Order: sequence, then structure tokens, then C-alpha cells
Amino acid sequence: MGGETPRVGLGIDIGGSGIKGAPVDLHTGSFLAERKKISTPRPTTPEAVAGVASEIADAFSDHLAAGAPVGAAFPGVIRQGVARSASNVARSWIGTDVEQLLSDSTGHRVRAMNDADAAAVAEHRYGAAHGASGLVLMTTLGTGIGTALLLDGALVPNTELGHLEIDGHDAETRAAASAKDREGLSYRQWTTERLQRYYSTVENLLWPELIVVGGGVSREAQEFLPFLRLRTPVRAAQLRNTAGIVGAAVRAVERCAN
Repeated sequence: MGGETPRVGLGIDIGGSGIKGAPVDLHTGSFLAERKKISTPRPTTPEAVAGVASEIADAFSDHLAAGAPVGAAFPGVIRQGVARSASNVARSWIGTDVEQLLSDSTGHRVRAMNDADAAAVAEHRYGAAHGASGLVLMTTLGTGIGTALLLDGALVPNTELGHLEIDGHDAETRAAASAKDREGLSYRQWTTERLQRYYSTVENLLWPELIVVGGGVSREAQEFLPFLRLRTPVRAAQLRNTAGIVGAAVRAVERCAN
């Protein structure tokens, strides 16, 4: 594999605090250049974000052929390229054709997908879920709880299991990493009092073969995963915060090739 010419895709991950992108070697899932990160503009309107996406694409023009596909990971539901929800970005995104907007701004064919879905694709291709069969649940713990499902490697898109109602609450308002920080919980308190309840509920609904835990807090996985008591194997994401970029690039190239 080391002698292969890289197949390259550009991934852009749109987040509530930062927008980041990098060219990805699709053979290995590794970056071909240091990622570029730009603070998410305020307000987070489609037009403002499109300008940042264009800046990121321009920064890596030397790595991309003219018109090469670009993948965008978006914090919300994406159906047929259109945003149907918006988490941590302006509500004016809802109803926006994300693919057309970003294609116009970058000059590349853009394929958009939910950010947790992108992370799941990357972890299955290169990371903690590589080679896993059956039903795999990917969760990203951050400001909210992003979720994705893979069935024998095939993506079931746009699940919103972070918004399950558990004990009368939207689950992510109590179990996301932001709740831990907001309420000053220790890792053990957060896990035993919040995450355990969330993952037990989802486990009993889905009976997955594997749960992968991602998001920025996965860097500290050893501080909280050992406290979970589940029948399902649980693994920390390997690609961590690069997963959205990588998965978006993979899907964009695959979709444009078909």
C-alpha cells in the first residue's frame, strides 16, 4: 500500500465553534497536509459558512484536481443535500441546499452528510469499527450527542438518538459532554449518573454488536469508559476529531464516482 498513488478527497467539517478541513489519502485515512481550522463565523449563516468553506478549499488547491469532489460534514439532518435541521448553527440553514451552496462557493462538486454519519463512515473504514459486522452504534459526545448507525457497514443515515426522551428529558441535555462541564461533574459522576442511563436505554432498544464513542472527550476515554456497565462491547473512536473530515471526504469521492 505504501507505493500506491494517493486517492485524494477533501473533507470539511462544519462545527458550532470551528470549521476545519484537510485533504485525505483515501487509501489510509490520513491527512496529506496539516488541517486548516477557522473559527465558525457569528452569526453562523449559510453565506458566512460558505465563505469559510471556500477559503479552506482554496488553501488545499494544490492537492486537488479541478472540480474534484469535496465532502462536507454538517451538524444536522441532511436529505438529498438539503439541511432539514440545524444544531449549533443558524436556523436559516434549515431548507438550504447545502450541496449547491458549497459547490457554488468552492467551485467543486460538494456532497454533504450529517457529521456523526461522517464519523461513523471513517471509523468503519479506518478506525475502531473497522471490519465490524452487524449493527454498530456510533456516538459523538460534545455539545450534544450525535449518533450514527451502520448495519454490516452500510450507513443508516440521519439518526437523532441523542434526542431520545429519557426520564422526561431530552437525553443530550443531561448526558452530553457539555452537561458534564456545565454542571461540574467528575468523569465518574457523569458516567454512572448520566451516560450509563443513556447507553443502557439505547442498548435495550437496538441491541447493537458494538458501540463506538467519539467526540472530543474521547481523548479522555480511559477516564470514563471503564465505569460503563453494558453487555455491548464499547470502544473509543480512533480517529477522534479527524473522523468527520475523513468520512465526508470518503463519501464524497464514492458518491461522485457512481
